[in-house]
Amino acid sequence: MSRDTALRIAAYGLAIAVSAFFVFPYLWMISASFKSTEAILTEPLQLIPDSLSFKAYRDIAVMSGVGLGTYVWNSLWITLASTVITLLSTGFGAYALYRAPKLPGFGLLRVGFLLVIMYPYMLLVMPVYLVMFKLGLLGTVTGIILFLSVGPIQFFLFEQFFRSIPREVIEAARMDRASETRILFRVVAPMARPVVVTVTLITILLNWAQWFPILVISRSTDTYTLPVALLSLNSELGVNFQGIMALATLTTLPVILVYLATQKYVIEGMISGAVKG
Repeated sequence: MSRDTALRIAAYGLAIAVSAFFVFPYLWMISASFKSTEAILTEPLQLIPDSLSFKAYRDIAVMSGVGLGTYVWNSLWITLASTVITLLSTGFGAYALYRAPKLPGFGLLRVGFLLVIMYPYMLLVMPVYLVMFKLGLLGTVTGIILFLSVGPIQFFLFEQFFRSIPREVIEAARMDRASETRILFRVVAPMARPVVVTVTLITILLNWAQWFPILVISRSTDTYTLPVALLSLNSELGVNFQGIMALATLTTLPVILVYLATQKYVIEGMISGAVKG
């Protein structure tokens, strides 16, 4: 066996060991959702349960008087709507800043987004509550969607991409008498496909996992999402380990599926952008 082969085998072995270390807790969580409390406590490291119990999933069918379907629908609707608004607002905003950086207020807008990134969520409790109250959006799904649509990270990702576009490409399109709208949708948009996929994935992952802003804006459990329901489940069911594990499984599974379905395109887009750069 050559030295390169031995190093490659060792590297693969190390990668598999590290992967197993991180994957095991997630597999244990899924397994625990089908176990009894006694089985969880007596054989905590057993991944394959001796018998399947769906009691935990029946227990979480209704939580705090609200059906599980309501939490699922809220999570899907809030995540999808806020993602679409974030893509449109940050994408068009970053393009406008790229094309006309000297317009009044644009520099201040960029600084504002930067401050939002550095500002901790916990310090936004009172401002968010007061703003939503003044707008009449407190306790509404619309208020939650609008708050989650503020995407400073996504804005900077779009801005950095637009800055990497050669000015010659834009000038060539202008010499062909193309309008600003035509330049955006016919020239820039096809080139921005990798960053759009990346921003979409990041936004879905961030907004799906949000719980603190939703907890602040909500007035009742009718507007709760799955992460917020999971947060309140511990106090509701006490030491019902299966219920907590079952809801955690339902909460994280969509994120895992979205990531597995889109990671290839994101990686290809990043590699493509690096080669072009």
